[in-house]
Amino acid sequence: MTNSATNVVDESPEKQARDGIISALIAYLSWGVLPLYFILVKDVSSPEVLVHRVIWAVPFGALIIYFRRQWAEVWRALSHPGMLSYLTITAVLIAGNWLVYIWAVQKDQIFQASLGYYINPLLFAVVGVFLLGEKLRRPQILAVALAALGVVVLTVRGGEVPAIALFLGTSFTIYGVIRKKVVIGGMAGLFVETLVLLPFGAIYLVWLIAQGQAVFGTAGLAESLVLIAAGPITVVPLLFFALAARRLNLSTLGMMQFIAPTIQFMVGVIYGEQLTTAHLFCFGCIWVAVILFSWDAWRSNRRT
Repeated sequence: MTNSATNVVDESPEKQARDGIISALIAYLSWGVLPLYFILVKDVSSPEVLVHRVIWAVPFGALIIYFRRQWAEVWRALSHPGMLSYLTITAVLIAGNWLVYIWAVQKDQIFQASLGYYINPLLFAVVGVFLLGEKLRRPQILAVALAALGVVVLTVRGGEVPAIALFLGTSFTIYGVIRKKVVIGGMAGLFVETLVLLPFGAIYLVWLIAQGQAVFGTAGLAESLVLIAAGPITVVPLLFFALAARRLNLSTLGMMQFIAPTIQFMVGVIYGEQLTTAHLFCFGCIWVAVILFSWDAWRSNRRT
């Protein structure tokens, strides 16, 4: 078996692009329909669902690490105090992000969850300006301004601060900034993060079972299997994203990332979540901002 890096080099540009787009579509479509899973387990508390995402992601992640021959990368992270410290911080951040996302979907706040991942790339651009000294091009400035306007209007006219969206977007932005400091692949990094969280998740699950509050193992085999499925549901999309990232340029990948929150928004519509005028204005601003941002990224990449 040859390693994945060699396979990518040996592929023709056309095959790389085709395989990359297919892999990205699988990843983003999977993340887009993710709310359906949390709706399915709506009767399970958000913390217990989170615990199952963490616990069952470890064995499924280990299988992928084995077949991708990434154990050396994992051991390097675990044995390096600096890398492990960063990944411990990102583990806490991703756990918090997952927990709020699960809670939001279960409490019929899918629009806010969707909005959080729409504004995430725009927040990355803002962070680049303030922390990395980067300069935004005019279309990027306009995109960020439109997104901010949408959030402000939703807050003032909609009578609600989109706290869920802001938390999801901000926490994932901080997560991404810290992860950039760690030289480790996405799949291997997620495995280490879930490994860090595993003892806490296992202790909490044991406590739930002892208190008679756990759904797992008490509500029937079908419900337990559905909760175990949280493992592959968490890990598999990231695997396809990692495959896509090796084959596609960043501008293409960046434009495709808006597929997931768009599908999430549609799930919210299908499930009858209340769509107010303030919501429509906010999402309208966000969609225009996304188009501007993506077009500018594509144009910049073409010039390069």
